[in-house]
Amino acid sequence: MAKKGKKYSEALKLVDRSKSYDSKEAIELVKKASTAKFDETVEAAFRLGVDPKKADQQIRGAMVLPHGTGKTRRVLVFAKGDKAKEAEAAGADYVGDQEYISKINEGWFDFDVIVATPDMMAEVGKLGRVLGPKGLMPNPKTGTVTFEVEKAVQEIKAGKVEYRVDKAGNIHVPIGKVSFEDDKLVENFAAITETLVKAKPQASKGKYMRNAAISSTMGPGVRVDVSSFTN
Repeated sequence: MAKKGKKYSEALKLVDRSKSYDSKEAIELVKKASTAKFDETVEAAFRLGVDPKKADQQIRGAMVLPHGTGKTRRVLVFAKGDKAKEAEAAGADYVGDQEYISKINEGWFDFDVIVATPDMMAEVGKLGRVLGPKGLMPNPKTGTVTFEVEKAVQEIKAGKVEYRVDKAGNIHVPIGKVSFEDDKLVENFAAITETLVKAKPQASKGKYMRNAAISSTMGPGVRVDVSSFTN
């Protein structure tokens, strides 16, 4: 087992691991426990009562956080003609078609999100072998396969985050930076929690929102009481 650093061990002493805090207290503790010299990302983690192996219990989507994530995301748009011009006007970092398909095949990945118009997906789909493992493949469920290019680009730039349940039933979502005001982090956490509660599959049995935690990039996790969201 890897040995934890001194700073992490000191930060851990601030947190009662047997307790679930309200979101405001949890955010305050996460910020106190943040000791890195850079502006750490604050992430929310959720353990859900779903079976991801079953198609009717898959949870995947996207939403715009009220206060963004604090990170500027580089957007690549696959589009032609007027839709390409629309993407450029909306602030996309890269816009094109075949030239970017060729660049990706050659190992270029200087972007964070891909948006594609539906008419481009036959070509973009050929990149599934390289984009899929990196989680970069456009998908209608996350609003990244759309003719509403302007809206898609603007939402991503404004702080849109994607969420997807993993094989163990967990979801991890960035909710901001340690430098954010406490209230903004609390509101971002509330927004993603409420979204996940609404996304509960009908086939899910038993307790759905099993537990939640908030942590910074280098800090310990702080358990959060989410009963107010599920009652």
